[in-house]
Amino acid sequence: MREKIDTLTQNLGLTIVGKSEAIRLVLVAVLAGGHALLEDVPGVGKTLLAKSLARSIDGKFQRLQCTPDLLPTDITGTNIWNPKSGEFNFLPGPVFANVVLADEINRATPRTQSALLEVMEEQQVTVDGVSRTVPTPFFVIATQNPVEYQGTFPLPEAQMDRFMLSLSLGYPTEAEELQMLQRHQKPRFFEKSGLLASDLQPCITLAEVQELRQICAKVKVNTSLQQYILDLVRATRHDEEITLGVSPRGTVALQRASQALAFLIGRDYAIPDDVKFLAPHVLCHRLIPTGGRRARTVMERLLRAVPIP
Repeated sequence: MREKIDTLTQNLGLTIVGKSEAIRLVLVAVLAGGHALLEDVPGVGKTLLAKSLARSIDGKFQRLQCTPDLLPTDITGTNIWNPKSGEFNFLPGPVFANVVLADEINRATPRTQSALLEVMEEQQVTVDGVSRTVPTPFFVIATQNPVEYQGTFPLPEAQMDRFMLSLSLGYPTEAEELQMLQRHQKPRFFEKSGLLASDLQPCITLAEVQELRQICAKVKVNTSLQQYILDLVRATRHDEEITLGVSPRGTVALQRASQALAFLIGRDYAIPDDVKFLAPHVLCHRLIPTGGRRARTVMERLLRAVPIP
């Protein structure tokens, strides 16, 4: 299955210029069975990444444009009265897909944001007392713009905790942006040179994604490394610069992400470097620092302070 991972990474690279680290982090979330939060400025390729992933795994893609007037039923679906049959029929919402992009999630109201809590954790939605399972694999990529605060509703802690990791694509380098311009020259564009997600060919099946998840779950994590994970997490709960530390869900997420990263690199065992690399992405968005401090700065200090096994 190693060649499948390499092919998937190369396929995503056809549309996403550079950003190999961001692609790897998204694949970590997918293979670990989690979800990803992208906090970045507009126009850097967040939507393109989600569409390219769905196309590459031959999965169904749905996009949610979150706005203040979006209702929970616009996400989960609702029951519609059918006058011909004389009964209610369920109309599935956008979450009934393999890859769901919740664009600008912090523009939705807290009530609407809460509609994602159940499906992100249990992969099912409950409407009018009836629970329905969403397709598997199920993966949510949510985006939020860090520079626009008018008309936004900050994600509550329970919602942030549902995301396995957070990341930022960031601006491309000068060389990468030049490559983007060259790709978008009209002759190449009209020849469909792989710039659009719809131009990609699926390179892995949904069943193979599930199989890869099972393989990642078997990656070895020895007791000393588990203790290192615990030491990092528990340090966030007792630090004077942190109001809210990492939950037990975050502890499990860090181990699962470390297993997936080890597999992506080509190992059947996780090492401390995997944990150190992933800790800021898995733990920072779960922290609430005091006094306006940046979670990333606090996390980096803790990583230096906690002994490495």
